[in-house]
Amino acid sequence: HSVSRTSPNLAFVPACLPPDPGEVEELQRFVSNSKRLFVMTGAGISTESGIPDYRSEGVGLYARTDRRPVQHAEFVRSASARQRYWARNFVGWPQFSSHQPNAAHLVLRDWEMLGKLHWLVTQNVDALHTKAGSQRVTELHGCTHRVFCLACGDQILRSELQKHFEALNPTWKAEAFGVAPDGDVFLTDEQVRNFQVPACPKCGGILKPDVTFFGDTVSREKVNFVHQRLEESDSMLVAGSSMQVYSGYRFALAARDKKLPIAILNIGPTRLDHFASLKLNSRCGELLPLIV
Repeated sequence: HSVSRTSPNLAFVPACLPPDPGEVEELQRFVSNSKRLFVMTGAGISTESGIPDYRSEGVGLYARTDRRPVQHAEFVRSASARQRYWARNFVGWPQFSSHQPNAAHLVLRDWEMLGKLHWLVTQNVDALHTKAGSQRVTELHGCTHRVFCLACGDQILRSELQKHFEALNPTWKAEAFGVAPDGDVFLTDEQVRNFQVPACPKCGGILKPDVTFFGDTVSREKVNFVHQRLEESDSMLVAGSSMQVYSGYRFALAARDKKLPIAILNIGPTRLDHFASLKLNSRCGELLPLIV
């Protein structure tokens, strides 16, 4: 997997100090002592690839706009909500799908190849860990690169769906205003009005990205699977997540109950700060490559 180690895009990364040598040493010791490391990543690992997160101070979506992501119930219930979602997603897709892994994704891939990383769970839907070559990975909230039908369950690639959108909307054009964490862009209601949304090619049902929208829940099978991988692990590293969302936080609570050492690498406070063994306020792509 030849992913270019280009310089990071820091537009959506909160300001922070360079890694402190003492902290680098502490994280090095933590990783060296781990034999079966369980890693959980969040949006903060992908900000250096140019994808904004939701909650970062000053630069996250919530700090910059009053926009909120689509709710699961609204998407399922409302044709106009789906039209708005897909129109914005259609415009944002070429840019969003072209984002590449950064140094942090590549380091975690390398740790897996060395047998250090036992399992990786990401809360991100951007496929960057897969693009980097990670294989022992669970996408907790799914992936925007896949789409499925709510009626018959048939799956198609998001890149295939883009061709259907283009065929249905040959003259439709919209100028995008800024990009959001999950790949859609900001459009006005006027721009969205005439956008045509394809139905499932097999049964005519509703097509939905294979991601867990806000207000939806992660499947019991997936949660159990992740708990099993955690059960086999001897330590936990959280990288780039404030752990505000319970679907990920539950695994940190389970690690705490198992008395596993927990290290956090995140710019800004997290829900785990009071019970973690180690908390580091650095960029993932700057600190992780320093660990041997």
